[in-house]
Amino acid sequence: MAATQEPIAVEEGLTADNYGSSADSAYDSEVNSYTTSLASSVTDYKFEHGRRYHAYKEGSYIYPNDEKESDRLDIAHKMIEVAMKGKLYFAPLKEPKRVLDVGTGTGIWAMEMGDMHPKSDILGNDLSPIQPRWVPPNVHFEVDDVEAPWTYSEKFDFIHVRCMGNAIRDWPKLVGQSFQFTKPGEWAEFVDIDLKWVSPDNSLDPKSSVSKINNEFINATRSAGMEPSPGPLLEGWMKDGGFTKVTHQKIPLPVGTWPADKNLKEIGAWNYLQVTEGLEAFTFAIFTRLLGYSKEEVEVLCAKARKELKDPKQHAMMHLHVVYGQKPEEKSTEPEEKSTKPEEAVPGK
Repeated sequence: MAATQEPIAVEEGLTADNYGSSADSAYDSEVNSYTTSLASSVTDYKFEHGRRYHAYKEGSYIYPNDEKESDRLDIAHKMIEVAMKGKLYFAPLKEPKRVLDVGTGTGIWAMEMGDMHPKSDILGNDLSPIQPRWVPPNVHFEVDDVEAPWTYSEKFDFIHVRCMGNAIRDWPKLVGQSFQFTKPGEWAEFVDIDLKWVSPDNSLDPKSSVSKINNEFINATRSAGMEPSPGPLLEGWMKDGGFTKVTHQKIPLPVGTWPADKNLKEIGAWNYLQVTEGLEAFTFAIFTRLLGYSKEEVEVLCAKARKELKDPKQHAMMHLHVVYGQKPEEKSTEPEEKSTKPEEAVPGK
């Protein structure tokens, strides 16, 4: 039975005469007044401590959205790409028709995915419209809040969610909506970091500025209802959300070029760059809004941490978690035909 649609009230008495001799331009003007208001709600950015922050759903994302942060995000993308041995995903995809990139950021993953799969339709969403205008023809971007109810008319063959730590208040809800909008038999992949810095040889000084930033940042964001380290929790959330064949890979992310392994050394170089470039981006909002630091105090703390990170004797690292799973095929409602073939003998029976 088709759902009945509630009637929408129409303003009475409107004719072309209401707009004088230029009805089209007057109507366009009325429409433009609404679209202009919507556009300003998205691009009326907030500036704080010399950094620019998103306007749409203001305050729900703690990192900046300016060009400096966009550069850092692209560096982090390269780091993850090296960590994943050049792969954009681990899920066993064939040729997905529709792909959703949740929290697309600069759109770099979506664009590379579009180049890799030119027959796929790639959609990336984000709170900030910071993606480039010139993109592959099969790639599209939209401003959206992924924590609001999803309203897509079609489901996706692949849903990709990467580096959304401290951006999501309700992870089970996000996983649930991802499950709901994944086609049966298709895949979703979550990629995120455990932000707790560790050292394989205990060379990271627990009294250092680096440790101070890391510990205070994690405690403050958790107290504000965010999860800074979703990586280790992704597998459980995906299983609880209904996904099957859930596969979890944990990859070390050194900070610096101290590892002997060539691949880890390259990961560490990119990670060192994105961390040192992003220290203020990570700390300004949280440390001044929640912890009572002044801008100057944050800058001094970041300068000390940056100096410590240059010490080759400190072997710090994080971990990247890549978890993918399949939405089960829908069970057929038709009765199964009984086989007329004789049952084969099984050894041991």
